[in-house]
Amino acid sequence: MMHRQQYRTNQIAVIPIHKMIPELKTQGVVSKTHSPFNSPIWPVRKSDREWRLTVDYRALNEVTPPLSAAVPDMLELQYELESKSAKWYATIDIADAFFSIPLAAECRPQFAFTWRGMQYTWNRLPQGWKHSPTICHGLIQAALEKGEAPEHLQYIDDIIAWGNMAMEVFEKGEKISQILLKAGFAIKQSKVKGPAREIQFLGVKWQDGQRQIHTEVINKITAMPPPTSKKETQAFLGAIGFWRMHIPEYSQIVSPLYLVTRKKNDFYWGPEQQQAFAQIKQEIAHAVAFGPVRTGPDVKNVLYSAAGNNGLSWSLWQKGPGETRGRPLGFWSRSYRGSEANYTPTEKEILAAYEGVQAASEVIGTEAQLLLAP
Repeated sequence: MMHRQQYRTNQIAVIPIHKMIPELKTQGVVSKTHSPFNSPIWPVRKSDREWRLTVDYRALNEVTPPLSAAVPDMLELQYELESKSAKWYATIDIADAFFSIPLAAECRPQFAFTWRGMQYTWNRLPQGWKHSPTICHGLIQAALEKGEAPEHLQYIDDIIAWGNMAMEVFEKGEKISQILLKAGFAIKQSKVKGPAREIQFLGVKWQDGQRQIHTEVINKITAMPPPTSKKETQAFLGAIGFWRMHIPEYSQIVSPLYLVTRKKNDFYWGPEQQQAFAQIKQEIAHAVAFGPVRTGPDVKNVLYSAAGNNGLSWSLWQKGPGETRGRPLGFWSRSYRGSEANYTPTEKEILAAYEGVQAASEVIGTEAQLLLAP
């Protein structure tokens, strides 16, 4: 039985959460309860600066049996969308998707939480429980399949459709929305974007089949001041880590920053860290777009791999007719693990080539690759 007391809550979130709970109770999303289970509230601020009522279910998650189904890999979805070479896009974001899914009555006691001396539990699928995304994704996917939705990609409650004509994409978006509404999901029109030539999906900017770092993201990262603690360093690494595929030799560049985050090390920000910090921001500011992924006999896929003193790196490029260097499809890198640093130079180069071919195959499938190594 999991019973965890409420810890100190972010004071800025107290008033919004205090208003939110009665609203959720009126909507039937939560209800009062008496349960031997209890988990602490953990409010999360959304991108629009509003607060989301989430609960810290880490203790419950540790003892929850696994599910065989899973949410699709975000990077694989990006590769697939990149291969479409679309001109127009439309995205649909289901409103409060988790709260559209009833929670079985016998399961509700284990999701109890306490606020201001009163215990509540969820009547709908809660956020923070480890299987909520999987269950939500599966139910939406089943509804779309049953309704014979047009071609699309789905990541939990985010959906994108594409095409080469604006009207074509508009009609696809309308059909998908109607299927979801019929299945009992709510669509917030402010969250429906497109048809548009440029759109944001899975945190990435999409245009003409290319995935790019959004200008707002670049500006936010390049404006960040040098960290003054381990926590701030970890936050910076978290902000840039999502974009590591856009940065050649990312792992080697940021290795001085990871050194200061180790538990056994005291925080120290020296010239080496400052140089790495400045260089990675410069790389982000000048990061190139990837794609679109092209296929056919006239397209050459060129994989460059290398093994240096501090780790492995590889990059994938596509060359079309008349192109000398071609377009990049991704940059990968990692530090040496375990005894790999003691490998001979030849063994390191073989390892880099092997992992490079594997990574490239995730992008271009079974298309032929030309491997170039030192």
